[in-house]
Amino acid sequence: MRTEQPKTIHLKDYQAPEYLIDETHLTFELFDDHTLVHAELHMRRNPDRGAGLPPLVLQGEELELLSLSVNAEPQTPNEYQVESDHLTIQPCGNNFTLSTTVRIHPETNTALEGLYTSGKMFCTQCEAEGFRKITYYLDRPDVMSVFTTTIKADKVKYPILLSNGNPIANGEEEGGRHWATWEDPFKKPSYLFALVAGDLWCIEDTYTTGSGRDVALRIYVEPENIGKLQHAMDSLKRSMRWDEEVYGREYDLDIFMIVAVNDFNMGAMENKGLNIFNSSAVLASPDTATDAAHQRVEAIVAHEYFHNWSGNRVTCRDWFQLSLKEGFTVFRDAGFSSDMNSETVKRIEDVAFLRTNQFAEDAGPMAHPVRPDSFIEISNFYTLTVYEKGAEVVRMLHTLLGANGFRKGTDLYFERHDGQAVTVEDFVKALEDANGADFTQFKRWYSQSGTPRLEVAEAFDEQAKTYTLTFRQSCPPTPGQPTKEPFVIPVKLGLLGGQGQELPLRLAGETEDTVTDRVIAVTEAEQSFTFEGITEKPLPSLLRGFSAPVKLSFPYTREQLMFLMQHDSDGFNRWDAGQQLAVQVLQELIIQQQKGEVMVLDQRLVEALRTVLEDERLDQAMVAEMLALPTEAYLVELSEVADIDAIHAARDFARDELVKALYEPLWKRYQANRETSRNTPYVAQADHIARRSLQNIALGYLMLSRKPEVVAAAQEQFDNCDNMTERLAALSALVNSDFEAEKTEVLERFAERYKNDPLVMDSWFNVQAASYRPGGLDRVKALMGHPAFTLKNPNKVRALIGAFANQNLINFHQKDGSGYRFLADQIITLNALNPQIASRLLTPLTRWRKYDETRQQLMRGELERIMASGQLSSDVYEVVSKSLA
Repeated sequence: MRTEQPKTIHLKDYQAPEYLIDETHLTFELFDDHTLVHAELHMRRNPDRGAGLPPLVLQGEELELLSLSVNAEPQTPNEYQVESDHLTIQPCGNNFTLSTTVRIHPETNTALEGLYTSGKMFCTQCEAEGFRKITYYLDRPDVMSVFTTTIKADKVKYPILLSNGNPIANGEEEGGRHWATWEDPFKKPSYLFALVAGDLWCIEDTYTTGSGRDVALRIYVEPENIGKLQHAMDSLKRSMRWDEEVYGREYDLDIFMIVAVNDFNMGAMENKGLNIFNSSAVLASPDTATDAAHQRVEAIVAHEYFHNWSGNRVTCRDWFQLSLKEGFTVFRDAGFSSDMNSETVKRIEDVAFLRTNQFAEDAGPMAHPVRPDSFIEISNFYTLTVYEKGAEVVRMLHTLLGANGFRKGTDLYFERHDGQAVTVEDFVKALEDANGADFTQFKRWYSQSGTPRLEVAEAFDEQAKTYTLTFRQSCPPTPGQPTKEPFVIPVKLGLLGGQGQELPLRLAGETEDTVTDRVIAVTEAEQSFTFEGITEKPLPSLLRGFSAPVKLSFPYTREQLMFLMQHDSDGFNRWDAGQQLAVQVLQELIIQQQKGEVMVLDQRLVEALRTVLEDERLDQAMVAEMLALPTEAYLVELSEVADIDAIHAARDFARDELVKALYEPLWKRYQANRETSRNTPYVAQADHIARRSLQNIALGYLMLSRKPEVVAAAQEQFDNCDNMTERLAALSALVNSDFEAEKTEVLERFAERYKNDPLVMDSWFNVQAASYRPGGLDRVKALMGHPAFTLKNPNKVRALIGAFANQNLINFHQKDGSGYRFLADQIITLNALNPQIASRLLTPLTRWRKYDETRQQLMRGELERIMASGQLSSDVYEVVSKSLA
């Protein structure tokens, strides 16, 4: 049992490194039962740290040191010190060469950090601090070096040998072995190092940059998956073109490679020139990947490619600056996805995810600023706050500056800091300097945690023809931050007249009516804006496009929300008005359920959705989004004390009532779209995706009617479709029904068809784990014994255990605490196998304060049991200790 808290690292304690590494030469000898790593580091004293020669401390974990020399002179053990996590030597001068040989064991590395094996392949994951499990090094992002890497291995088992940069040499060795040498001419920190060795096939293509250079493109995969790479290749080429056109960023090496790996803790990794991907983020074919999976592949390929500039060429000085690369790059990939698909639907999806999940993180024990002040384990800070909220912060800067001003700022940022490790301040300063702006107050978004609340009041003066909006901002206390200073909150808005027309927005003191849609910046705790020339009381359309990540409060009536759904020119706000209407109706049902009253659905919601459903002029993807009721997880997030039983009952009742009232238009839409799908070959394009999304949400509703023709339709779709999107939707509809025989049959046939495809089997696990039908925990326990499941694969854990705990709220939150006990058991087991995955599974338990007293005690009890279970990893210890504090 851990008796001492692991060391906390603070941003305020940052110091530049005492030594720098100009060149790194690595040689790997790969064997089945061990690997030898020979490192030659050309080092020098950092001139910015003053005179003298302090001891050199290199990070290293789980390494067996076999030899060490300085300037080719072997060192004896009394000339250096080896501890469990570092090596210390005394340098003999300002410039020296340090050489080491270590033995490591990738074949037993279940944590999937550093060098490890996935199936029959060697691969690496070095971000954030995995390189120290490969060799002794200054494993920190502000030490940047040129890398040359040689890999030696059995030629039959590992015919493909890859690393960063460009290939410069290769050859044969005795004993059936061969070698390859790669050189990366661009300085990089160790977290961007990559190595892959295996029996891999690849598809190849070329891309001609704007300046006329030809770049070789290769995507490597194990042979059985060679037919699932074209979508990723097409996505890569679109990403390269988009980054040139929108940001002026051209690729810099002769070759760009992606490798798909089955065992991977994250989605993908942007290692310079050699991106390593979780196979779920690169493999896609119509028969095995849904529309959502195709879009995810496109987005992640773009995200990792965009990192070549926002993360690699310009990297972060320390891990506290993580959002400098991740938030900025998420913003960039969201812009790309918006341009490739529907901008409005993309924004809806992003905001729905943010409000349900990141807002909950902001309200929990792990709440932290976009740039944290401290951490125990950096892997715990690859969070929604750093990524998604960080992207929203960049988006606000884009909103305040406009597209042209933001581009000027990013051009200056890349020009000024190319080849450097920098900070958030450097990024914001470039935007300021390029535009003559002052973002001093705005930077509070990086240093203050929590989700701001923005309350809005209105006042209309008919005689003066003025309309005043008063904004009051506040932010609740978060761990370590009891009080907050006012943020800069950009509010994009419009005013609607009685016929739905947009009114001119002329503020007091302005002379021209020039716009009907504008951005105002709320910078004070309370601030009013008065619009002149307003001849009728308007209805405000606030926070258009979700222009700031805040909780907005305005006293809309249900009639006003219906009006916005029909007339708002901002597509996002039309959707959001529908969500607000649905939330009001559902919260009313929840109260009725809690009081034991007969639940009655407000018919205004029915009629609003009927109007949307019957309007064939609307984008079908938008119709599908508007038909989707707020999730149980979002209703939990909105609750002071979440009554999960009442939430589930109210939402189920609403869905049942909606299908009773809207059966005919739903059935009509379903049949028309399914008929088109039957006669149209599958393509993953926006209009086709929109058609299938509406078709499948309609099927989900229709199954609630329990009508034989709907069951037959679901079975027909399952049997006769040509794509995974429709097949999985039909499977899910049947699994969540009470037609037990039909459900069992399609589950068995699905598993038989895809038993040799691990990613598709993950979907099979997920559908069953997320099913809200009774007996959810027993199903999950039984599925853990399935031959396709293993705790050692992160994708399997996420698909089954993660889906159960995060998506199946009614079964996870059983009043006897069995769901909590089950999750705690898995976390204790995974703590020893893969601490990163164990830590991320903890999230549902960390939110114990959201629930009733009985559940609070049960959830807290499981956290205490995890804490007392034995030697905890720093990953798990940090999350559990903060949750209990």
